[in-house]
Amino acid sequence: MKRIFTVVVSLGLLASCGTTKEKKTQDKVSEQTESSTETNVASDASDEENSKIEIIERPHYNPSATILTDLKHTKLEVDFMWEKSQMNGVATLTCSPYFYSTDSLILDAKAMQIHSVKMEGKDLNFKYNDANFLRIKLDKEYSRDEEYTVVIEYIAKPEEKLEGGSSAISSDKGLYFINPKGENEMQMPHIWTQGETEASSVWFPTIDRPNQNTTQEIFITVEDKYKTLSNGKFISATKNADGTRTDYWKQDLPHVPYLFMMAVGEFAVVKDTYTKPDGTVIPLHYYVEPEWEEHAQAIFGETPRMIEYFSELLGVDYKWDKYHQVVVREYVSGAMENTGAVVFGDFVYQTKRELIDDNNHAIIAHELFHHWFGNLVTCESWANLPLNEAFANYSQYLWDEEFSGRDHADYVAEKEADGYFQSSKQMGYHDMIWFDYEDKEDMFDAHSYNKGGRILHMLRYYLGDDAFFEGLKKYLNDNAFQPVEIHHLRLAFEEVAGEDLNWFFEQWFLSAYHPKLNISQEVAEGKVTVNINQTQDLEKAPLYKLPLKIGVYANGEKASYDVVVDKNINTFTFDFEGELENIVVDEDRTLLGVFTHKKPREWYVHQYYNAPRYKDREKALTYGSRLQAPAGKQLILDALEDDFWYIRQLAISKLNKLGADKNQEVFEYLNTMATSDENSQVRSTAISTLANDFFKAEFEGNTRTILIDAIEKDSSYLVVSAALNGLTKGTKNDVVKVLKFAKDLEKERSSALKAQLIGIYKNFGDVSNIEFMSDAITSGDISGYDAIGGVLNYASFYQSQDVKTRMEYFYVLERLSNNGGAYVNAVLPMALVNLARAEEAILEDLEKQSQELESAGKSGEATVIQGKMDQEQKYMDKLMLLIENVSG
Repeated sequence: MKRIFTVVVSLGLLASCGTTKEKKTQDKVSEQTESSTETNVASDASDEENSKIEIIERPHYNPSATILTDLKHTKLEVDFMWEKSQMNGVATLTCSPYFYSTDSLILDAKAMQIHSVKMEGKDLNFKYNDANFLRIKLDKEYSRDEEYTVVIEYIAKPEEKLEGGSSAISSDKGLYFINPKGENEMQMPHIWTQGETEASSVWFPTIDRPNQNTTQEIFITVEDKYKTLSNGKFISATKNADGTRTDYWKQDLPHVPYLFMMAVGEFAVVKDTYTKPDGTVIPLHYYVEPEWEEHAQAIFGETPRMIEYFSELLGVDYKWDKYHQVVVREYVSGAMENTGAVVFGDFVYQTKRELIDDNNHAIIAHELFHHWFGNLVTCESWANLPLNEAFANYSQYLWDEEFSGRDHADYVAEKEADGYFQSSKQMGYHDMIWFDYEDKEDMFDAHSYNKGGRILHMLRYYLGDDAFFEGLKKYLNDNAFQPVEIHHLRLAFEEVAGEDLNWFFEQWFLSAYHPKLNISQEVAEGKVTVNINQTQDLEKAPLYKLPLKIGVYANGEKASYDVVVDKNINTFTFDFEGELENIVVDEDRTLLGVFTHKKPREWYVHQYYNAPRYKDREKALTYGSRLQAPAGKQLILDALEDDFWYIRQLAISKLNKLGADKNQEVFEYLNTMATSDENSQVRSTAISTLANDFFKAEFEGNTRTILIDAIEKDSSYLVVSAALNGLTKGTKNDVVKVLKFAKDLEKERSSALKAQLIGIYKNFGDVSNIEFMSDAITSGDISGYDAIGGVLNYASFYQSQDVKTRMEYFYVLERLSNNGGAYVNAVLPMALVNLARAEEAILEDLEKQSQELESAGKSGEATVIQGKMDQEQKYMDKLMLLIENVSG
């Protein structure tokens, strides 16, 4: 599962403690035990004294689900009542007792109507009182050596489920009917499912736990116009006498119930393949809306190469029958790794032109890698979720490293680490393997994903590539089609490497927080002493053991030293000859933590030219550019030509340090980069800098020409958007040009550009623009992260209109609340509350005006104001009802 990152990161509560805190707890228990013993002996103790005895409870613990029944095989037969958003189902489940003999079967079955439960044609007694669990009395007591099969006829009613979810997965209805009655002409009616965490049991009875594995088959009956998708192989399509068609999908390899999926709609299917080394051809199909068919290959076309790369890297072939990918609307998360049938939200829809600026390789790789980590080997409990998500997160680094190079991989990894730092600082820290979470949904946070990926990166560099990937191979082969916990991973690495790794797993996976290092150096007579102090709060974090490399640069040479930081105060002394030029701690740039290293700015300048990693150069440019000497300024100019695009982009932000006397030279650099740099991010930044700093005085005319040329000629929508925004910083005539350009660009098929146009119209448009804005925000043309800014800007513009216009376009708010999807749902409540607050202010102002007019004896004018108040109140009433529905 790929969560909606940054905007809706799921965060846990601070729940773990360090060794010192744990010792205090033990002491407290010991003291209380002694007190209790004395009380029991002293029979004449007073009631008052007894009342002071503290009751001590064991810490909260979420265990792996107890397995009473082994779910062997699941057969489903389904058809749909689109008008009711319901599904008719027959589930045939083959089971056996796990160990202890039993005469009962308990299944998860949420919001269903159970018609019957049968075994061999005979009715079985059952209870279904809470709409959550189906309790079945079997015909006899079965032992673990016996299998039995029950047949359950039911109706799935997802709209009747009391909806839950989390900030990562915004709904748990399990089964979703999108525009089922065809009322929205701009949206294709379709159906999709979402099982994780335990929502598959909304659409079929099962044992909805991550430590169950079952084979499956499903018969899906639909109108003949629809395409279907599910797990496993497509076996057959049978046309029925009533004009419907029944598609049969079968998966012979077992997987966990939350990975079951189903999708139905008038999709276009673009076919691709991957050929395994043994010659087996794996079908790869891309299910998209028909209008996106021409772009499907551009969106998903790297999939075969990804499968090949990950298979070779892991030494474990892709095990499943196929690898299909489908894009749906109103999805409740980012994407989901359903076995061989991955679901993506509509944010992945990008035209070939949009793909110039960005692609979704990371999320495609993430879901694919789950087919080894999560699907082939599955966490046995939600507390062990990092065994799924940390690996999927790290796959993004692995693919970036292969496809785009290490600089880009390290750049993205740093953003991932920042996501962990920011979210955890706000919401608290907890153990990676988090047994005392409050809700299983809390596991889907920046610990399981971001921090987990960084931990695996550290382990890779500690063990070395050979041992790391050989350990993963052993882990996957030894535990294929089985549930696992964190110790399975540790033991696999230990057997390969021959080393006890408890220290690593204890401090990183079974503890909270991260290291904080304060680094300094002392130089004297050809020796340098590097001081590294661990300053993290040891009440929250362990005292870490940190193997790392220190690079000592002197006299044009570099010496690398392997050290271990394992105390709170650490000192390392090294000899050097000549002039000491720099010290780099953590040369591989792999450690996760917050590090402060005070060193001369001249050393940072040296670092840019001599240390190889992205982070070396990024830090060098950030701090070395502060050097006032010519070397600091030359550093900025040289960084404009760095091989990695982000360093060039960062260098643009430092150009103001060159001084006003260099304006002409800076302008020429920006002009060249705005028009010629190969990376659209860099061109966009150059455009924005020109608009901000040079759209005036003697540069105004040339800057205007550059901006207009970018709007008319650049292939990148990102650059076009930057140029449009930049041109608004000019004269009134320039703004008029922007609005004309915007009108001409309204039909461009770009989510990002349309969101940008909404922002422009919010700031400079008028009521004549609201029709485009309303269509763009409700049609699905603006999706993913773009929808977030689009909704907020639309709401701001909408509020500035008169009440008649607001009432006329109120349907936009209603449609967003009903059909917005996860990204819209992330910000819509806030947008609606802001609208209500603004309306309260309007009503208060009108009330004040009315009272003042009445006091002045101007009752006629007061009556007019009262009429306005009545209209505003009607709008307010509708708005508050909508807010109630959204929050309810």
